[in-house]
Amino acid sequence: MLQELLTEALNPSSTGIDALSTIDMLRVINAADQEVAMAVQRELPQIARAVDAIVARLEAGGHLFYMGAGTSGRLGVLDASECTPTFNTPPDLVQGLIAGGDRALRHSVEKAEDDSEQGKHDLAARHFAAGDVLVGIAASGRTPYVLGAIAHARSLGALTIGLSCTPDSELARAAEIAITPAPGPEVVTGSTRMRAGTATKLVLNMLSTGAMIRLGYVYGNLMVNLQPTNEKLVDRARRIIASIAEVSYDEASRLLNAAGSVRTAIVMHKRNFNRAEAEAKLSLVHGRLRAALEE
Repeated sequence: MLQELLTEALNPSSTGIDALSTIDMLRVINAADQEVAMAVQRELPQIARAVDAIVARLEAGGHLFYMGAGTSGRLGVLDASECTPTFNTPPDLVQGLIAGGDRALRHSVEKAEDDSEQGKHDLAARHFAAGDVLVGIAASGRTPYVLGAIAHARSLGALTIGLSCTPDSELARAAEIAITPAPGPEVVTGSTRMRAGTATKLVLNMLSTGAMIRLGYVYGNLMVNLQPTNEKLVDRARRIIASIAEVSYDEASRLLNAAGSVRTAIVMHKRNFNRAEAEAKLSLVHGRLRAALEE
């Protein structure tokens, strides 16, 4: 029953929130939010397992899909859409699907989450295959749209990850890897856009960023695969090159112009390679800058 779900439970700390002053109301919300990070921390072993499994599939040519309804779906689409501008990944490498389609990103299409067959059809329309990864997202852990997609993905032999905020949920039991941060009842009962949504965003950040770090898109804590497509990114690219190659900003600019990319510029300078040699070395180590710089 819905009332038995953790995400539908009453939060005793906020029962009189409507009668509080504005500052006290915000203190209640803030105190509740502080518990979210600890809920995610308890799931770190499962998140790490998921990151390593995602990397193995992506290295083998697979794709990462996020799938959810309502807030969960919007958060998945958001995380997926930010991978290309942040890490310069191919647009189809990380994809987000939401029940009700793109209209549901801006408008309420709540009924769409009840259609389990649509989850399967939406995956098929994106040519989801056995080598791919599906992260099903549902705060309650019971959304039919997501459960239908998970069942389809498992029937293909794909990797399935269930991200929910309800212990021992249907989604957790259906997926191969279960990630279940449990931040507790919402300040506004049932409003999972709040604590559950925050927990979900934190986990998605870890899944995508962790995978991209393992794939070599980050050196140290610098985005070495960024593409300088605007003035801000050109400046950032030059500063990254200057930092790693240990050269002046002006020299970094010259290297970037000669190399065409951040990683190639760094390898050219650090290994005393020409552009072709640097690109060949990076190709040999699958783009991993740290490996390319090793003798």
